[in-house]
Amino acid sequence: MAALSALVFTLSGWLGLYLLSRDPRKPVLALAALGLCGFALVVALDAVRTASGQALQAHAALLSRVEIYLVALPSVAWFAVLVELSRPCDHWRARTRELLLVAGVGALTLIGAMMAGSVDGPLRAGHLLMFAVISISTLGAMFAALVRRATQPVPVVGVVVVATLFFALGNAILIIPLGLLPSWLALASTGFDVLLLGVAVALWDAFDEGQALRADMLRSFAGSAAVALLFGGQALIGLAVTRNEPTAQAALTVLLFTTLAIAIAVQVLADPLAGMLDRLAFSKSPTLRADRAALRHTGAALPLRSVDPLDDVDDETFVRLTRRALGHYGDLTKLVASPLTGLPVIDERLAARGAPDHPLERANELKAVLADGIGRLKPRDSGEFGTTEQWRYYNSLYFPYVVGVRAYAQNATAAGLDPTARQAWQWLVTEVPQRSLHNWQNAAARLIAADLRGRVAVGSD
Repeated sequence: MAALSALVFTLSGWLGLYLLSRDPRKPVLALAALGLCGFALVVALDAVRTASGQALQAHAALLSRVEIYLVALPSVAWFAVLVELSRPCDHWRARTRELLLVAGVGALTLIGAMMAGSVDGPLRAGHLLMFAVISISTLGAMFAALVRRATQPVPVVGVVVVATLFFALGNAILIIPLGLLPSWLALASTGFDVLLLGVAVALWDAFDEGQALRADMLRSFAGSAAVALLFGGQALIGLAVTRNEPTAQAALTVLLFTTLAIAIAVQVLADPLAGMLDRLAFSKSPTLRADRAALRHTGAALPLRSVDPLDDVDDETFVRLTRRALGHYGDLTKLVASPLTGLPVIDERLAARGAPDHPLERANELKAVLADGIGRLKPRDSGEFGTTEQWRYYNSLYFPYVVGVRAYAQNATAAGLDPTARQAWQWLVTEVPQRSLHNWQNAAARLIAADLRGRVAVGSD
């Protein structure tokens, strides 16, 4: 049974960290990762509690009381994911209502946990309340996501699949310790669901970013499986040898899951960990650190490049890809993975200057093409800056992305900006709501996408 628990722990822990490593700033990925890692923690804690048995009854009782609260974490996190997915695409608005919904579901789940007291049977009113909250909230969020995403370029079946997996896993995490089903059956089925869930969320994000996924995900899985087998296998051998020694079984079970957690984290988070080591080892060489970071990030982005031809992409998807590329304007390593590096105009520009067909060269050319598109939005013969209506699209892209004006960032100031950028910063802070800026950026991205789309059509003729 420890081996099966270790397998489910490895799958859920790896998938959670993999989603987080894709982009920790995305709420959907961060929340899904929190749920998956929380699920892995509960599986590990339940295995340790079971291994403690009668020999360490006091410890097992304490773990049972802790576990009933931890089972609430994945369910609330996954409900928050569905709430986030129900938000309209590329639309800015405050998350106050969503936060209140998530807080309400979290509070009800914790009340159920307090009433239940522990994960040990028999089934009590608190357990039933937790089942009810998980089920009703998940189904309600799925319905809202289906209604709001009906007109969006995202397959409706994706919402149903993800919500169904959240529903199943959110309830299964409570069923496993209660023993309502045989442990081997519950663990085997949840392991399969966890794998489907992680792949579904990763596919969703890859679709949103216009990236390929298979090569990158397979490489991450292969590396994590190798280290998990190498390090976890030793603890499993120890468990098999000490089968009749309860105290040793409990200690080795703890060692098994902590070893797996460390090994998987080091494998999946190798890039940020390398960055931390570089900051320690090369603290006096910022240029060296920056060069090494650029090489690492570029190498990580290469498996994410999509090879699908752009002339097969519909208009809405092309606009979305353009909007994403504009958002990544200042990050060359993100532009490496953009499908827009396959534009015919990129080939023409590379040929014109005799540059090699290299991913970084393509990313640089894409950045130049985007800069040209932004420049075309600037009103002619009107100076360097203006606040009239004809300036809004140019200002909304040029100053935040090209110049780097971060007017809405916490503790942001105009220090280090040139006089024109200072004017733009002041104007954005005092006169432009963040929602308006977001809407202008979306509209401007549509104009640039239409221009680039015309070049694709010409290039494909």
